[in-house]
Order: sequence, then structure tokens, then C-alpha cells
Amino acid sequence: MSSDSLLPTLDDTTTPFWEGCKQHKLLIQRCVNSGRLIHPPRYNSPWHTTGELDWVEVSGRGKVWSVIEPHPPLTAQFAALAPYNCVIVELDEDPTVRLAGNLIASTNSAINSISFDEISIGDAVRVVFQKEEDGLVMPRWVKSET
Repeated sequence: MSSDSLLPTLDDTTTPFWEGCKQHKLLIQRCVNSGRLIHPPRYNSPWHTTGELDWVEVSGRGKVWSVIEPHPPLTAQFAALAPYNCVIVELDEDPTVRLAGNLIASTNSAINSISFDEISIGDAVRVVFQKEEDGLVMPRWVKSET
């Protein structure tokens, strides 16, 4: 893989997340002892020394916690798409668990299909999944009624 690749690193810790995306499921790691959700994935639980972890499917619903509009210089892979938004979404199941992504108009829309000005902190969103040209299935976000 070249150093300018934007593909995620797939290993024993991250693969279940990306496999869930392929199945259009938002899987989040969980500490077995405390029941707390963990993201990004880790090798051990930060709350218990046993470190036992599993994966659970979550609703894929949340709220926009933060939003930015990247400005040049951008990586070559994204420069042609600018301007676009990047959001941080807090999950309904646990607002301390947050995922980064893009808010898009609909399931098959481009990452620049909603302008920065159309997004507000607190907007309700839900996850959708898009297959990219490289075969990776990316979680993205669309506005939701609830």
C-alpha cells in the first residue's frame, strides 16, 4: 500500500468493524465486563484488566456533535470533491462514542452533496453504507427525522 493511500489498516482489531460495514451493519466494540461501547477499536478494554471485548450491532442513529469544512491543501484523493463536510456523530446508544464521516444527501450521494451551511450541531442522523471503487464499504450519514 502506498503512503498516500486512504484505505484503513485492517488487522485483528479493526476488521470486524469493516466486515460489519460490508453487511450494512454498524458494529461497535464493547467491553464485556462493563458493557460500555468502545470506538475506535482497541486491543484491550480501557475499563477492565481482563480486557475481554466483543462486537455489538448498534442502531446507527445519532446526532451531529461537530462539523468542519476542510480547506486546501487537501489530499489528492479529496481535492476534486472540495468543498465537502466532515462530521463527528455521537451515537444514540452512548453519546461518548463518536464516529467521523460525511453527511450526504442520500445513500448514493457524493461526500459534497450537502454543504457545510446546511448542517447544524444536534442534527439527527442515521448511518448509510456506500461501496467505494476500491471495494471498501464506508459508513456515511444522512439526516434523519428522529
